[in-house]
Amino acid sequence: MGKIAIIYWSSSGNTEQMAHSIAEGIKQAGSDCELFQVSEFPVNRIDEFAKVAFGCSAMGAEELDADEFEPVFSELEPHLANKLVALFGSYDWGDGEWMRTWQERVKNDKASLFDDKGLIVHSTPDEKDKKACNNFGMLFAKA
Repeated sequence: MGKIAIIYWSSSGNTEQMAHSIAEGIKQAGSDCELFQVSEFPVNRIDEFAKVAFGCSAMGAEELDADEFEPVFSELEPHLANKLVALFGSYDWGDGEWMRTWQERVKNDKASLFDDKGLIVHSTPDEKDKKACNNFGMLFAKA
């Protein structure tokens, strides 16, 4: 199965909650995962991971965080080809445009996008959302 990295940025803690629920699902599926805030991820380690789940809250006009997340993600993009990549994040307003844009970007990077779409949660994850994140993690681990 290989190691799985979860790399995330969270402005309000909502995407961080999602990351932890996804990690629980991965571990319940019997896989090993490491959880990183994007500012703490050593980019030279990306090739150690067979699968990577990226999480980022929608910011501004529905875009990825430009200050911390975007620079690291851009640096990692050349390493995503042929990797299985999952995307997740929370948003407060809009309709999820940031996720659709991000999905296309990952596909253009020649990565394999898990479930052909990202997992999004409006605002703070409730119990139903946390279960969805947990299930997302289990399925990602088994993919």
